[in-house]
Amino acid sequence: NPLQSLLSSMKHACEILTRDPEGGAARIPFKTFSFLYSYLAGIDGEIPEEETEAFLHRIKEQADQQTGMVLLRNF
Repeated sequence: NPLQSLLSSMKHACEILTRDPEGGAARIPFKTFSFLYSYLAGIDGEIPEEETEAFLHRIKEQADQQTGMVLLRNF
């Protein structure tokens, strides 16, 4: 499943890029999350652009309530 693979990649990216301690929430800025997700979805080519935009919109709504940060539990 391309979406599951992409979300797994995003989980690893968050764990690598976060400044949280290991085992923490693995927060990263929404701007970084959005850039990486869009880039990887574009490379994959199987995830429709509308689906990507809808997903990022939902994540942004959550990030806006979390000082602009995306947490692993958000996706």
